[in-house]
Amino acid sequence: MLKEHPKGLLVAFFSNMGERFGFYTMMAILVLFLQAKYGLTESQAGGYYSWFYFGIYALALIGGILADATRKYKFVILMGIIIMFAGYVVMAIPGNPLAITLIGLFTIALGNGLFKGNLQAVVGQMYDNPAYSKVRDTAFMIFYMGINIGAFFAPFVATGIRNWFLSTQGFKHDGSLPALCHAYTNGSLEDVSKFQELANSVSGKVVTDLGAFANDYINAFARGYNYAFGIAAIAMVISLLVYIVFNKLLPTVSKVVKDANETGKAKGNLVSFLLAAGLMITTSVIFYLAMDDLALGMAVGLFVGFVAMMFQISTKEERPRVTSLLLVFIVVIFFWMSFHQNGLTLTFFARDYTVKEVGAFTNIFFNLESILAFIAGIAGIVLLFNKKQSNKLIGGAMTLVFGGLTYYFISRSGASNPIAPEVFQSFNPLFIVSLTFPVMAVFTWLRSKNMEPSTPKKIGIGMFIAALGFLVILVASIGLVSPHELQFVENGVTKYNPVPDSSRVVPYWLISSYLILTIAELFLSPMGLSFVSKVAPARFQGLMQGGWLLATAVGNKFLFIGSDFWGKLNLTSLWAIFIVCCVLSAIFIFSIMKRLEAATK
Repeated sequence: MLKEHPKGLLVAFFSNMGERFGFYTMMAILVLFLQAKYGLTESQAGGYYSWFYFGIYALALIGGILADATRKYKFVILMGIIIMFAGYVVMAIPGNPLAITLIGLFTIALGNGLFKGNLQAVVGQMYDNPAYSKVRDTAFMIFYMGINIGAFFAPFVATGIRNWFLSTQGFKHDGSLPALCHAYTNGSLEDVSKFQELANSVSGKVVTDLGAFANDYINAFARGYNYAFGIAAIAMVISLLVYIVFNKLLPTVSKVVKDANETGKAKGNLVSFLLAAGLMITTSVIFYLAMDDLALGMAVGLFVGFVAMMFQISTKEERPRVTSLLLVFIVVIFFWMSFHQNGLTLTFFARDYTVKEVGAFTNIFFNLESILAFIAGIAGIVLLFNKKQSNKLIGGAMTLVFGGLTYYFISRSGASNPIAPEVFQSFNPLFIVSLTFPVMAVFTWLRSKNMEPSTPKKIGIGMFIAALGFLVILVASIGLVSPHELQFVENGVTKYNPVPDSSRVVPYWLISSYLILTIAELFLSPMGLSFVSKVAPARFQGLMQGGWLLATAVGNKFLFIGSDFWGKLNLTSLWAIFIVCCVLSAIFIFSIMKRLEAATK
């Protein structure tokens, strides 16, 4: 399959792997780390989480402006990798106050802004070559699949490092305990008996000093996460080495040459970019003053400013393409606002509303060695249906060996096995890797029948599929006690109770939701990247990739909607918000379909 593609695709594939490892480490543990270390509420942790994800994507706009103005895409990418590494080093240092942790997060976001959009732009530049242009959509799906290999391992590694360090301190893991420790320390815990029971359980002995236990457990829990951030820093070093050695296989883009007429019309020099960026900042300040909310004002203002900037610096000929991209960016905002709840409210659901222990078979999917054996066994079964005899033999051998190994892991497991909520974040990249080729095969078959949906149609379909993913978790939440029902005010102090075991559901509900959301992601995210690289005017390649990421940033800034409503609405009402957003976005995409399809021609 890769023989139809340039070698540079593999360079981009492996260079991005370290970034994805760090990204999914953050997605799996960031809000849990912030709450465990600093005792933040869901709303507070969600606010910092949304700021971080806003920064990751919003700063890509700066990276796009720098790369487009200098045309040194590869150098900007290199600087991004180095800066990201520095940020993970800061996060790996134990005992940092919250302010230093936030500086580390900003450093990671800045490096990511220089790296992410420009690497995607370089991938698109490889397929500007007519010899490769027809496989552009396929290339972005392969690129998207490949970078998620690192993402699959990140939650397992982060969980393993955290649990290892807890064990060195004489503790076992329980995801609900850090919040109870903080509540006990500040006097807001209502049910102390449940806290005593869990403290005895994770310590393996009767705890006589609950205050000392709370302090020790919080410190051990948080330090384990610090060491997980350190592993992410090591992954960035590997990506850096791959990029330095092999970046010569990536295209080097020369300055855009314009004729005399276009030179008079286009304002794509560095001075214009800086003036337009000033317009964005001014608009951001206006929205901040109007909305009296720094975060929301900056997010909305930056996006509106970006729209104004693009109309200012684009020519009359470029404007139809730019307008089409901007309309898609609006839809992107609502998709990522919904989808990235997987690292926020869906992580809260995994921690608080999913059972803490599972049976022997389900335990396969929550341990790295057993899930790898299971995946290899399934791959062997698939090869049994291959037409080549040699592949059938390989498939038979894999089925026997890895099927037997999977059975061994099942038989070794007990009737009840503890699971960690962070591991749920591995299912999204696993499903991406598993489903990319089947989805590509479906698209290829439809293409052979001249029935393949256009790229904009794939994006619209993806929004409908995302709504279905949230519908699944809504059904799972029917009848569960909601977070706001577990707290009450007594003498001016808000008291908390833990979620009862009766309101915990089997993990397959959440896994199914992730499966459907992943299919939606495959329809939307790589297709969106392909659409941007195909439609963006040549001199705005990096900038429009930055615009895609800016729209993603605005969507991520709206993530706080989920965490803010977590303790205020019933769970079913919370998920209904995201269902409505996805459905309305899909309807909007199909209402402007003709315009979008015309822009790709």
